[in-house]
Amino acid sequence: MPARPRCVVAEDQYLLRDGLTHLLTAHGFDVVEAVGTGPELERALRSHRPDVSVVDVRMPPTLTDEGLQVSLAVRRDIPGLPILVLSQHVEQLYARELLADGAGAIGYLLKDRVFNADQFIDAVRRVAGGGTAMDPEVIAKLVAGNASDPLAALTPREREVLELMAEGCSNAAIAGRLHFSEGAVGKHTANIFAKLGIVASDDTNRRVLAVLAYLGSGES
Repeated sequence: MPARPRCVVAEDQYLLRDGLTHLLTAHGFDVVEAVGTGPELERALRSHRPDVSVVDVRMPPTLTDEGLQVSLAVRRDIPGLPILVLSQHVEQLYARELLADGAGAIGYLLKDRVFNADQFIDAVRRVAGGGTAMDPEVIAKLVAGNASDPLAALTPREREVLELMAEGCSNAAIAGRLHFSEGAVGKHTANIFAKLGIVASDDTNRRVLAVLAYLGSGES
């Protein structure tokens, strides 16, 4: 990830768009464009191919799911283009479709559950780095919607570890949340990778692949 990652901001409300722009700039991002409509977003994503984009779901002209639809369309042409979606609620079908290409670099946060700047900036950085940043409510709905359970071999504790990985937690953060050692987390993650048959050499990539398996991104 570059020292100053290039970012596109898409939000139809001026005050929120301006606030996001200033927040990201203050934390080391180069906001190359801030837009307020779906067509402007598509043009900005295709022309800039930014290191990360922060995209509101509801944008003109439809004021329904324009931001998500544009993100899906562009990622079909530019696989792995990093997108962090902000929404008032979970659009389960579209969230699953965003994850379906298996490329990672996706976040989905609920606006009323972002409680401070550090939490938000950390999520943007994880997505820019190719990882995932998923709100726990989004995770719960995606997992509940799976027609089958591809993770039946995992223990309950391994599932807890994998859920926190899906939120974007580091091993140290998982250890703190579950009240055991970082070494124990490492053993659990190694078991998760082995049980899921994930053998990629890069540990970050393995985490992303495990998260995508957990979220059932290939399920209909």
